[in-house]
Order: sequence, then structure tokens, then C-alpha cells
Amino acid sequence: MRYAFVGLGNLGGHLAASLAGAGFALTVHDRDDAHRARFDALGVTWADSAAEAARDADAVITCLPSPAVSEVVLAQILPAMRPGADWIETSTLGREEILRLAATAQAAGMGVLESPVTGGVHLAAQGQITVLVGGDEALFQRHSAALQAMGGRLFHMGPLGSAALIKVITNMLAFIHLVADGEALMLAKRGGLDLKTAWEAITASSGTSFVHETEGQLILNGSYDIAFTMDLALKDLGFAMRFGREFGVPLDLASMTEQTFLKGRAAYGGGAQSTQIVKLLEDVLGTDLRAEGFPARLT
Repeated sequence: MRYAFVGLGNLGGHLAASLAGAGFALTVHDRDDAHRARFDALGVTWADSAAEAARDADAVITCLPSPAVSEVVLAQILPAMRPGADWIETSTLGREEILRLAATAQAAGMGVLESPVTGGVHLAAQGQITVLVGGDEALFQRHSAALQAMGGRLFHMGPLGSAALIKVITNMLAFIHLVADGEALMLAKRGGLDLKTAWEAITASSGTSFVHETEGQLILNGSYDIAFTMDLALKDLGFAMRFGREFGVPLDLASMTEQTFLKGRAAYGGGAQSTQIVKLLEDVLGTDLRAEGFPARLT
């Protein structure tokens, strides 16, 4: 089975490289030619357009920054895809977006799976990111080997739209945890605790979280370099608030977190690292959260 992969940014590049490393026949494309050298070195075929990448593929995998970009790329690949080929969308979309775009692809005779991923770019680089899948069981089985190659843990959540919901839930929790972790670390610093020891104690306690154990290190290093932006965080929080309204769930913490991220974007720009949300507290209090021994990037 031959796959095409379109979208080779911070996340997609690692997913595509994992597919290539597992021996799958692969053609890739990104509008930024700077990504080409990596895949030339892996012996992967480079296509000069999304349509060219899709032409001979049994399935096209996309990893793109927004629903609008996904819609544009889908319009480019559909006319080129062979009859009976499938589209696998790994981008984070709202449920309405994936259902609408899937209907377009299905009307053209394509099978559709949504497979957003969660866990962070560093886990994608290790081939250990979690893959969340929504769609028909037979399609899931057809592509499960490729999906497994991209990640460590694989969950089939149910029909199309199911993965969009659980992905938004996981990201919502991560952003809430990030704001909370910044407050906890600041409390430790202003209370006179050694921050490295405080981080270690929290890690060993009931108060730990995945975000504390990973992104907390980048905050303490001062790089904040998580390869995820304020704009992307606000996109996902917007999806969460939409689900809250749809299902009648009052998302008080998520709402407060969204407002905090709006302040963060106003202060540092939409392209700033999402971890810089903690810098709002550092700047207000004139107190940084630096400690020795923490990495600038997660590996």
C-alpha cells in the first residue's frame, strides 16, 4: 500500500518520517521546500504539489494547521486521487469541520478516517505519540499498521467525529494544566523553595501531570520551546467551548483558561510558544521561573 503525506511541519514531519522508517512506500509534499532535504536523505519521493503526491497513493495523510488549510488541500487532492483511495486527516479539527469535509471526500468516492494525535512533538519524534482515530471499523483495520507506525498507542474512538471530540478534550486539559502549573511553580518560587527540588517533589506527588513533567521543564529552562503556538492553543480552546455549548456542559475552567490565552496572545503574539502563557505571571510579578538542569527542548 502506498501512502502520500501532505504537511511536514513540526508534527507532520515526524509522523511522515516514522512511516518512512517503518518501510511504507511514501510520497511527501509540503509547500515549504526547506523540508525536502530531510526526506531526500530518507529516500522518500518528494512531490512538487499536493495533487502530485496524491496521484498514485492508496491513501493520503494530511497534517495541517487549520480547518481552512485542510479544506484547501482537500480540494487540491480530490481530483487527483485514484478511485477507492482514502483520506486520513491527522490535523486537529472541530467535529463539524471533519464531518463536513469528510462528506465532500465521501461524495467523491473516498474513504475517510480522522486520526489526530496527542502527546507533544517530542513524542512524535520518538514514534511514540498517541493516535486517536474516528471512522469506519473496516477502514481503521485497513490502515491500522500505518497508524501504529506513526505512534505508540492507538485508540479507535468510534465513528467520524469521535476523535475530534476526544482530541479537543485532551488539549483542553493540557492548557488548563499548563496555567495551573505556572501558578504552582510561582507559588513555590515566591515562597522561597528551590525550584528544581520543587519540580521534582511535584513530579513525585499526587499533584503531578504530563504537562508539569514535560512543558514544566521548558518553563524552568526559559526556552518555552514546545513547538506549539498561542494561536493553535486558542483554536483548540475555541473548539472546546463550542462542544461545551453543544452538550450543555459549563466549562468554567476552560473558559478562564481561554481568557488567559487571549491575554497571552495580546502580550506576545499568536506565534509565541503556548508555554509562554506562564510568562504573563512572571511579567506581572517581576519574577522569573528559572532553574538549573532543565533542557531547552524535549527529546
